[in-house]
Amino acid sequence: MKHFAQIVLAATILSVGALHGAVAEERILPVPAVTIYAGDTIQESMLKDRAFPENYRYRTAVVESPRVLTGKMARRTLLPGEPIPMNAVDDPKLVTRGVQAQIVFEEGGLSIMGVGIPLQSGTMGETIQVKNVDSGRVITGRVQADGRVRIGVY
Repeated sequence: MKHFAQIVLAATILSVGALHGAVAEERILPVPAVTIYAGDTIQESMLKDRAFPENYRYRTAVVESPRVLTGKMARRTLLPGEPIPMNAVDDPKLVTRGVQAQIVFEEGGLSIMGVGIPLQSGTMGETIQVKNVDSGRVITGRVQADGRVRIGVY
């Protein structure tokens, strides 16, 4: 009986040691606290930290910092408690395809403004094509922080 008690005690010590080792080898990742739908802007309050085993295999590269996610737009639905793939988030679109946007041409002291229909959505600094509503011509411009498209020399 004494021998059996020693084996049980040794097994308990080993299992506690194994649990302690498993806890030390965790990886903390940001995960959604609520369902985040495609097109939603991610806010810090929508995220929480969750521990994953160090040897856990992800299907794709995942976001490891909540700072990277704040202000980004979800490209697809993100489920609570699941790691967030890098390709599931994007910079917010300042210009939306098919929705009128202001186009601006500035050079020297000359400034010309007009209206255009973007042929593609775009984020800040991205070069996109826009159809000028007045002339019908397709022009190329760069999306500005205020949502306008600057054409010409940028």
